[in-house]
Amino acid sequence: MGTITRSLANNITTSGVILPAGITNSSVSAVTSFANASSGTLTLLSTQTASASATISFTTGLDSTYDEYVFKFINIHPSVDGSNFLFNMSTDSGSNYNVTKTTTAFYAYHLEDDSGTSLTYDTNQDLAQSTAFQRLASSLGTDNDQCYGGYLQIFSPSSTTYVKHFISSGEINSHEELAINFYFAGYGNTTSAVNAIRFQMSSGNIDDGIIKLYGVKKS
Repeated sequence: MGTITRSLANNITTSGVILPAGITNSSVSAVTSFANASSGTLTLLSTQTASASATISFTTGLDSTYDEYVFKFINIHPSVDGSNFLFNMSTDSGSNYNVTKTTTAFYAYHLEDDSGTSLTYDTNQDLAQSTAFQRLASSLGTDNDQCYGGYLQIFSPSSTTYVKHFISSGEINSHEELAINFYFAGYGNTTSAVNAIRFQMSSGNIDDGIIKLYGVKKS
């Protein structure tokens, strides 16, 4: 069997680092600043900051421009201890948030004092052909060091052919002093275009936090 060789002369940096095949000194040196590097696949469309907000609604930006949209939740903090963070979808630009959904839910938790752990499918948090708001996180705490961070990804919301699939994951420091990692997925059972999404707490307000909406660039 013959020997396959590759010259590394142009793939070794001045500090002796071997670069991957196809990446050369010239291509690395062409990046003169972070602004020249790839911005990735996410395009920031809008940002909303909660301040004792009963609801946060995104009524623009969800259209056929992108195949996927991602909401990122940063330091979501409730006004009521033990409340749940919820969302729902609209097909009439925000006049009603009542899309029928079927979903699945499970979580893992670990107590701060190491006295308990669990990995559980939670039938109390899923929906079966329901128009109710879907939980994204439960049992949020109001202590200064307690909050929720995560994401919600929705696929082809403007489709008028298919249902609207979504997945969500996030982590909280609970009011019960434990870390909980939540996983939710499901679909809005509608072939109408989803053009608005609302977030709220099960009780009280969203006291603080940031929600960002991104479009995922088409391949």
